[in-house]
Amino acid sequence: MTNAERAKENFLGGHSCAQAVLLAFADGLSADRGTLENISRPFGGGMGRLRLTCGGVSGAVMALGLAFEELSKSELYALVQEYARRFRERFGSCVCGELLTGAGVRADTSAQADERTAAYYQKRPCPELVYGAAEILEELLRERGKAL
Repeated sequence: MTNAERAKENFLGGHSCAQAVLLAFADGLSADRGTLENISRPFGGGMGRLRLTCGGVSGAVMALGLAFEELSKSELYALVQEYARRFRERFGSCVCGELLTGAGVRADTSAQADERTAAYYQKRPCPELVYGAAEILEELLRERGKAL
């Protein structure tokens, strides 16, 4: 199973979008799974359902920070910008609210998390966004000689 497939499976299993992506790469990162799960939890819904940066992107960026600890801040920022460019190129935006409304889903910003039902998963673009977020991360890691 690829990390992208694992990320989608994580999301469909109830994890937030940020958790789904970050945890898909957990085995190769320098933090324990519990810490990764907890630190990424509030980034779902575009950071606490504020519908800002897509949680899948946030999870991938967290993984980049852990995978490339040796990079300078400027080098890491350049890598994050490249990641975001690729995500925008593929999906049109890195903004959760724009991604949802573009798929015809109301971008509710209440703090109340939606119940995870079959209808929830069916109407949202999130499973494919999480898959794509992880797939782009896999590409960047592979291009830079990192295997997670």
